[in-house]
Amino acid sequence: MNNPTPLNAGKTLASRRDLLKLAGLACAAPVVSPVIAAQAPTPGNRLKNTQLSLAAYSMRKALTDGSMNLFQFIDLCAELDLAGTELTSYYFKPGFDKAYLHELKRHAYRSGVTINGTAVRNNFCLPQGPQKQKEIDHVKQWIDHAAELTAPHIRIFAGDVPKGAAKEDAIQWVADGIKQALEHAAARGVFLGLENHGGITARVADHLAICDRVGDHPWFGINLDTGNYRTDAYRELALAAPRAVNVQIKVEIARDDGTRQATDLQTIRKILSDARYRGWIVLEYEGELSPATAIPEWIRKMKQTFV
Repeated sequence: MNNPTPLNAGKTLASRRDLLKLAGLACAAPVVSPVIAAQAPTPGNRLKNTQLSLAAYSMRKALTDGSMNLFQFIDLCAELDLAGTELTSYYFKPGFDKAYLHELKRHAYRSGVTINGTAVRNNFCLPQGPQKQKEIDHVKQWIDHAAELTAPHIRIFAGDVPKGAAKEDAIQWVADGIKQALEHAAARGVFLGLENHGGITARVADHLAICDRVGDHPWFGINLDTGNYRTDAYRELALAAPRAVNVQIKVEIARDDGTRQATDLQTIRKILSDARYRGWIVLEYEGELSPATAIPEWIRKMKQTFV
């Protein structure tokens, strides 16, 4: 049964081929399911209660230039046979209202895709004051948006240590900001996941120090990005993984010499399995190759490895 055209969705796509062309994923040959279908998982590879998703940031060029909107991105996730879709906040329609959020929610439901989370840009690496309060209010506003979408998770940032500030002070500033947002998150039933996004969270020791200052909280954890630790990356990922409430897969990982290599998904699987991770695994594609070929191939590999 075809989904009705959602409000604010723009032009309705005529066919599956139109959808894949829009995303840059069509090729000259006929589009057939095996292109994106998973191979049978290797025995012992499956992680329990784990499902796959794609972050809208992976299609940032199309979503920024207007050749794709979030309704069409949801369609793409459905065509890739993914269970989830992560709707990065940067690509929501300007000036949107609650009705727009409900239409996104309805469209995802009718497409058989779960909105597993959203992601915001914020800076908590500030002392208390008007600018810090503005950042906290921004996160609280997106907590409300996530609740309207029935999205269980928001990826948040920490920020960079301001020039002249002591790192220990900045760690406390970030923890204080998170704690001020967490009461609202708990009331709305939305997890906050602090990403290792460089800056003050570039090393796992500082990332975990912030988490320790926040303390144990049922609605807080780590958004574990596999591509963002810069030194001894797999070891640092393993240290952070037990606190993960969401995982984002990057297709490259840093070497200690500053170069990058393709992510070893089997190593990531073992890290998550050892940490007894249960939850979403989201591809956030930032590689140099065209999304046209790279996204379906990495989704295939992830299905083979994780589910």
